[in-house]
Amino acid sequence: MIELMPFLVLSAGVFAGAVVSGAAGFAFSGVAGALLLHVLPPTEAIPFMMICSIAVQSASLVALRRSMRWQSSLIFIVGGALGIPPALYALQHLDAWVFRVGFGVFLTVYAAYMVFRPAVALFRQEQRRLHDAAVGFFGGLVGGLTAMPGALPTIWCDLRGLPKEQQRGHVQPYITAMQVFALAVLFAHQSLPSKVFIDAAFGLPALAAGTALGIMLFGRMNDAVFRRTVLGALFIAGLALIA
Repeated sequence: MIELMPFLVLSAGVFAGAVVSGAAGFAFSGVAGALLLHVLPPTEAIPFMMICSIAVQSASLVALRRSMRWQSSLIFIVGGALGIPPALYALQHLDAWVFRVGFGVFLTVYAAYMVFRPAVALFRQEQRRLHDAAVGFFGGLVGGLTAMPGALPTIWCDLRGLPKEQQRGHVQPYITAMQVFALAVLFAHQSLPSKVFIDAAFGLPALAAGTALGIMLFGRMNDAVFRRTVLGALFIAGLALIA
């Protein structure tokens, strides 16, 4: 039997991460990790958060399927897949902790600045496939080092001034693909502890409740509230990387 206090912390972390991810479309690991890393070792917490995040993203893909833009997301996904191999190399040969802290500082400063800035598009909304591919590539690179592949594509959509449905439509398939790819890499390297699936079973009720609440909140937000929610999630994710 799982002990009561770790179970409550695990459930609280999963619920909070699912609510934010269901509402904003990303940042499950940034929010949930703040609690889960206190009760699970990193070797269990990281793949556990990947599994939970994939579940949240999958539910969002189904619930918001009319908003999904699979064709335009494909260029993000291709770029992201190309960004993961150099990230894996960097993990083995560079000090990834320094990068995580630096990126965390960037996210917190960016979010704090943008929340006080008027919501005006800095880039025109015409699609630039090369730009989207570059954002996808660096998103995959950052995701491989921080477990947050959606941060840069989300920032890119915000800078383009896209409404909330278009942002979710572009970014949601990308994040799901990156997380599935990362989990497949862990599985291929036999780095997936069996206890992760036990943790997932215990966390399922909190995950389902948080995801349902987050998606419901997304449907009731206007674009202004959604933008503030996204910036708040970026801020929290940045703090989680710095801590």
